[in-house]
Amino acid sequence: MLETLRAQVLEANLEVVRQGLVIYTFGNASGLARQEGLVVIKPSGVPYDKMTPADMVITDLDGRVVEGKLRPSSDLATHVALYRAFPTIGGIVHTHSRHATAWAQAGREIPCFGTTHADYFHGPVPLTRHLTAAEIDADYEGTTGVAIIEAMQGREPLATPGVLVAGHAPFCWGKTAADAAYTAVVLEYIAGMAAETVSIHPAAQPISEAQLNKHYFRKHGPKATYGQT
Repeated sequence: MLETLRAQVLEANLEVVRQGLVIYTFGNASGLARQEGLVVIKPSGVPYDKMTPADMVITDLDGRVVEGKLRPSSDLATHVALYRAFPTIGGIVHTHSRHATAWAQAGREIPCFGTTHADYFHGPVPLTRHLTAAEIDADYEGTTGVAIIEAMQGREPLATPGVLVAGHAPFCWGKTAADAAYTAVVLEYIAGMAAETVSIHPAAQPISEAQLNKHYFRKHGPKATYGQT
């Protein structure tokens, strides 16, 4: 079942390893077959170099396993919450990449200090609120999804394709699992540049709205001019 999507999700998982965003068994990637209402996700705690497409676990959008011999990622409840809330996305990647996670641990959103950031995020990378002790005890992963959805209120998911979970790490998404992995790599790069920016100039300010819009919309939307037609 869903052999092509299984292969795509495995490749997204391997890509974040190749790009140095994941060590050991950290992180996970998933993909959605929206028409079928099925999610393909990395199994929990399996070394990346041992995984095959057949190891990917298939669940429904309520997190119930439909096919697979292994347990799904412990972050499954977060993934399905985001798929239910954001109808334009079809892939999610969660990493503990160094710089993006440092911003999450510091409890700071990432301001849009420059045009590299603006090429991919239409504004700052948002930060969720901290979860309460009761939320953590009751449904940690599900409530993480709730906090991400709250942080995304008023934002278009594909224009802000990632969030920092306070005290935790980033979640990124896109139209496909490959897109989500690409965004995770970009987020780590701009998180590193933002950290260097504030180390050089602690009072640095975000770029202007005009420059933000110029760079974002020349790559995205109906009037995009970047690349080839």
